[in-house]
Amino acid sequence: MSINHLRNSHMEIGEVYFWTATIVSWKKLFESDNFKDKLINSLRYLIEKKFIVVYGFVIMPNHIHIIWEMLKLNGKEMPSISFLKFTAHQFKKDLEIINPKILDSFKSDKNDREFQFWQRDALAVRIFSREMLEQKLDYTHNNPLQEKWNLCSQPEDYFWSSAKFYNCEIDDFNFLTHYLDRF
Repeated sequence: MSINHLRNSHMEIGEVYFWTATIVSWKKLFESDNFKDKLINSLRYLIEKKFIVVYGFVIMPNHIHIIWEMLKLNGKEMPSISFLKFTAHQFKKDLEIINPKILDSFKSDKNDREFQFWQRDALAVRIFSREMLEQKLDYTHNNPLQEKWNLCSQPEDYFWSSAKFYNCEIDDFNFLTHYLDRF
């Protein structure tokens, strides 16, 4: 199996993926809890509408990792695309009001959009086994501990993650599904 098959932006309904979406130019938009909340609210909506299941996640200052499964299309598009579009719209709306100068830094030179928040082609890696899922979940939960981030000393101490759900059995977000329910 080629590496391109494992690492691409295309996802299929009914499969579990480790997915990474990054803010353009690695800008640290998610240093603000306000923007992290927008990600959480979008995930919550997609879960409530039964478009996705989320097994794990972490929101970093400039990217998000999610271990999730697409359950059905949202109209004609994948829920991951809906997530990116909706959150970008929310970011723009907020920045127009609270910080137009920062909004200007997201201006796009592409003909199909005025602003661009997310880098094109989020990385989707299909999860083939429980072991692979556990490895990706560990990577996700340990991301805030990396020296370059140094956001906490224990995975469960970082609020914007599913680590507390797995390590302490506390779901602060009330939308997570344990991976053992699937694998």
